[in-house]
Amino acid sequence: MYTIVSNASGTRTMQISDEHLDTIQRYSLFRNLVDSNGIVDDTVLDKLRLNTRSLVESTNASDRALLDLSLEVLNHPNMKPVALHNLILLYTEKKG
Repeated sequence: MYTIVSNASGTRTMQISDEHLDTIQRYSLFRNLVDSNGIVDDTVLDKLRLNTRSLVESTNASDRALLDLSLEVLNHPNMKPVALHNLILLYTEKKG
């Protein structure tokens, strides 16, 4: 389990498992997600959520890991652009 900071002040955190990182890798969820400017904002987060939702619907929720990632991480109340940025950094460090 890894802990990422999910807000600028550092008062909120989220737990990320190796299974979450594996699922991100399996579905290439971060590929072409961030524009060339490198800024992670609400539009990038919305794009990721919509892409994941589309994948969940197309697999009819047969992949439990993808559904767990969506529910436990991407739609977590603490998931904000700062958290997504830190998740991308964690993913790059661990799976890079």
